[in-house]
Amino acid sequence: MAIIGRKKEIEILQSLLKTDKSELLAVYGRRRIGKTFLIREVYKKNITFEISGLHNGTMKDQLKNFHHQLTHHFKIKNTKGSLPVDWSEAFKILEACIDKSKKKDKKVIFFDEFPWLATVRSKFLTWFENFWNSYCTYRKDLIVVICGSAASYMVKEIIRNKGGLHNRLTQRIRLLPFTLYETKLFLENRKIKFENYDIMQLYMAIGGVPHYLERIKRGQSVAQNIDGLCFEQDGELMNEFNEVFASLFKSSNAHISIVRALAATNKGLTRNELLSRSQLQQSGFTTNVLNELIESGFVSQYVPFSKKNRNSLFRLSDEYCLFYLKFIEPNKNAGKGTWIKLSPKNSFAVWTGFAFETVCLKHIVQIKHKLGIDSVFTKHSSWKKDSAQIDLVVDRDDNRINLCEIKFHNSVYTLSKADFENLKNKLQCFRDDVSTHKGIYFTFISSFGLKDNSYSLNMIENSITMDCLFENL
Repeated sequence: MAIIGRKKEIEILQSLLKTDKSELLAVYGRRRIGKTFLIREVYKKNITFEISGLHNGTMKDQLKNFHHQLTHHFKIKNTKGSLPVDWSEAFKILEACIDKSKKKDKKVIFFDEFPWLATVRSKFLTWFENFWNSYCTYRKDLIVVICGSAASYMVKEIIRNKGGLHNRLTQRIRLLPFTLYETKLFLENRKIKFENYDIMQLYMAIGGVPHYLERIKRGQSVAQNIDGLCFEQDGELMNEFNEVFASLFKSSNAHISIVRALAATNKGLTRNELLSRSQLQQSGFTTNVLNELIESGFVSQYVPFSKKNRNSLFRLSDEYCLFYLKFIEPNKNAGKGTWIKLSPKNSFAVWTGFAFETVCLKHIVQIKHKLGIDSVFTKHSSWKKDSAQIDLVVDRDDNRINLCEIKFHNSVYTLSKADFENLKNKLQCFRDDVSTHKGIYFTFISSFGLKDNSYSLNMIENSITMDCLFENL
């Protein structure tokens, strides 16, 4: 299978092949996001050695596997020698094998599921640090790739390492789910043809995780696919929620508590509100948990308009987690047709509204492009005052502010008198709360656009559709 999308990531990986020094690259992201596939495909001609950690393997298991991979990749014929007794010896053997390699191009040394290799009291990380600092940095022909799904380990021990790897990473890639453009491209590559509205509904339910999208069946509607994956007996995504967090975080109870608290509200929560609802205390541990959720793409942090960082709002940004907690968990084993039965209910409308807003926030670059402000410096944020709330505010350096009203609807939206009064109230509340001389205008973002009538013509300056979110930028 060819690589779909990932243009920026591929450019980074390929650029490392052209440098005149050894490179240390960290690739991290949630499981099933395509990290291993990306590395193997881009570097398939350059991988000199590859080892993947064994889940729940002991130090002896890991060393045995390490020895096996050495004999395989370096074609060592005499495999009767004793296994390395520790990681110090294992890395010495690896160094000797690299020294004997006759490859002239950059040689990729790929450590997949790196956190699983670092078993308790094994000193794996210590000797890996020594391998990089005392061996690799003296060469010019190596790319050492550290890859892992365990976010808590990758963030703390690699990205923010305070020991031997402090400031040693030369490049890092945080692999996130597909954009809408990449999702559409992925489905088309598998000969699955959906309209943008269908893809949007699918994306709002399971996100842009490649492994999930691989399970979409050709010839079935989005509703049929969601039923089969999420509600029918043995559906692959029925129990994925717990498995995701167990694989990513060593102790995931606090992470799940935060995600549940955010899923229970249709707006962002302040740190204090979030801790109160998730029954967690102010502590360094909680800060680490939040950082890990943000780094892994499950939670987003937004600074409200004209506020400071301490006033940040946290919002659940993982589509599947929201869908699981709203619909799958309460309807376990409900069976075939469940999603069609749930669709007419009010909870469906509430979910689509919040989920569509989340997707729009992830595609802010496409929205700015559609507004024709690519070259204008902007800041985007949210705003809330009493009962009035605006989920997307685009503050522009060309003396304008766009207040974005976001609506998911199954047809062209008709602005009613009640909608008009609601927007009028929001605009007035925003003007009263914010001290600015900039022009303030409403932008309407919806599925199929906005019908012209007296209300829309008097209130909305720009109307853009979901189609712009599918652009490749």
